[in-house]
Amino acid sequence: MHGNDDDTEDGPSLVSRRTVEIALALFLLAIALIAIYDSVRIGFTWREDGPAPGFFPFWVGVMLAVSSIMSMLKGLRQEYGAETFVTKPQFGRVLAVLVPSIVYVALIAPLGIYLASAIFIALFMIFVGKENPLKAVAVGAAVPLVAFMLFEKWFLVPLPKGPIEAALGLG
Repeated sequence: MHGNDDDTEDGPSLVSRRTVEIALALFLLAIALIAIYDSVRIGFTWREDGPAPGFFPFWVGVMLAVSSIMSMLKGLRQEYGAETFVTKPQFGRVLAVLVPSIVYVALIAPLGIYLASAIFIALFMIFVGKENPLKAVAVGAAVPLVAFMLFEKWFLVPLPKGPIEAALGLG
């Protein structure tokens, strides 16, 4: 999708592809430099008995740094022009999924995966999917119950539990 900062098919542009390319290249370059620095700190040479602990991370960092610099130069040459990376409505749809997902992950530690999943599924179905609340609560309860049976009982793989499972003697 091409456009300027004012017009696109899906609404006004929030950020250009050029800006995202340069920002991502700088971010990856920072990670590469941290890897290189730490590899030098712990040793990155080849020793008589083989590679030092930082040998492989050093070279991965060097390759990442070179790739990042090349990407940044490509972005700086404005090969993308004002091409839109994301519009405001598109970014809103991404946040509508991302924010609840982050909250869900944050709730797993205090509530356990099953209760957090039930809440996430039900609320997501209601607010994002615009489903009937009764249907959403039923599915929100059924999916974690099936997951509990599948993982805990059949495959014997324990997943993080919270206060509900402990109160029921399942934790």
